[in-house]
Amino acid sequence: MTAYVTRRVALVVPTLVGMLTIVFFLMRVIPGDPVRLMVGVEVDQETVEAIRQSMGLDRPILVQYKDYILTIVRGDFGRSLTSRRPVASEVARHFRNTAKLGLISGALAAFMGLGLGVLAACHKNSTADYATMVSAVLGISTPSYFLGILLILLFAVKLQWLPAGSAGTWQHLILPALTLAAGSTAMIARMTRSSLVEELQRDYVRTALAKGVSQRTATLRHALRNALIPTVTTIGLEMGFVLGGSVLVETVFSYPGIGWLIMAAISQRDFPLVQGAVIVVASAFILINLVTDLSYAFLDPRIRM
Repeated sequence: MTAYVTRRVALVVPTLVGMLTIVFFLMRVIPGDPVRLMVGVEVDQETVEAIRQSMGLDRPILVQYKDYILTIVRGDFGRSLTSRRPVASEVARHFRNTAKLGLISGALAAFMGLGLGVLAACHKNSTADYATMVSAVLGISTPSYFLGILLILLFAVKLQWLPAGSAGTWQHLILPALTLAAGSTAMIARMTRSSLVEELQRDYVRTALAKGVSQRTATLRHALRNALIPTVTTIGLEMGFVLGGSVLVETVFSYPGIGWLIMAAISQRDFPLVQGAVIVVASAFILINLVTDLSYAFLDPRIRM
């Protein structure tokens, strides 16, 4: 068990370094001059060059990369080029909103996805099974931004039950959370149904039933636990995609989360702010995958060996 955990934790370090490197060089190939966007077109070229020099943007790219890695290791993400406020505080403020939205939508997706998947597997080839799978296909196929617009038109414009966007109260979280949870619920339901149907056909389930164990006990206590390993993988990936997919959803609902911040920073070519936000999101994705990997050892004793 200790060796398994150690290997998984050790793999996080090169993954983080690779992610930091990709973020740095991708930001340098985006067209546009961040200094010119910051000061405007009226400022003369000499002033622009002086500002670029003071920000270190005139140095060789490898020197910038070295300084970038060293500052990240120290926990210093620099200052925003537009607001001149520390990137860490800007990202933390918006990430709290995204984390709140992600936890609600992730919990909703896991609860509904597992429930629907178990229901479909236990009633294979029934009306409930077909209805669940058709709903899952629709949930996967519908783009999140389109679903968000439909929910706004129905619940905010027509019925006027919920606010259309922004943040502040728990009502502001309902529509974005439902939009984010729809696709994840569908993926989790399909994976749960597929895995559980396969497990229910195993010899150990038939043996348990032959010994007098009820169908409910054989399904929930024996088959479901073994079926959860691919489902846990899906839940972990979907939790990471919730953070990444929040860019579109937060833009549609004008929700001030990390996705909304990234879109605003990209439009302003704010290198430090984009880098800081993307690093936080990618690091969260990596940590979620690490927790998912470690959870396998608790679900399947063979992995601990």
